[in-house]
Amino acid sequence: MYQQLEKSIGEKVSLTAAEFELCKTFFIPKKLRKKQTLLLEGDVCSYNAFIEKGVLRSYTTDEKGNEQVIQFAFEGWWISDLSSFLLGSNSTYTIEAIEDSELLLLTYSAREELMIQLPVFERYQRILLQNAFIALQTRINAALNASAEEKYIKLTVSYPDVIARVPQHMIASYLGLTPETLSRVRKQINLRK
Repeated sequence: MYQQLEKSIGEKVSLTAAEFELCKTFFIPKKLRKKQTLLLEGDVCSYNAFIEKGVLRSYTTDEKGNEQVIQFAFEGWWISDLSSFLLGSNSTYTIEAIEDSELLLLTYSAREELMIQLPVFERYQRILLQNAFIALQTRINAALNASAEEKYIKLTVSYPDVIARVPQHMIASYLGLTPETLSRVRKQINLRK
């Protein structure tokens, strides 16, 4: 464990071996089974979770019980309800494992202390937040302006693992499509190949 975390940090900032050993002490290892939840909508998000192995999703549920997938997170990614985590407010999302997963959990207080003891970790977190904001803007723009086919192609090009590892109905939900529409889009793409 911790290989993906070391890789993720190393891709953004330089950390010595001793600094990484210190960094590891702030994390809590956690295993989730497939379909097990890390966070339930309405609870306060106590952790920012780094994924060492597996796939998770965050989603919200409307009053009719329909799920809207907000995010998928694979190895080397972070997942949280950031608003709830930073503000201590009730979460608007549920976070669930799509596969058996291994996580490294960081509490709010541990994160704050880690950034004090290792200022380079604060820079790493800032870079992650910048990238997340850019990804959010890109997703909003695609939701407003891209066709169903364009959204699906962009997703599969950007994240090729998603097709093999995530059920189609969840992909449809993430793209804001019905499963039937996604099926038609996939069929149209396959006919052109």
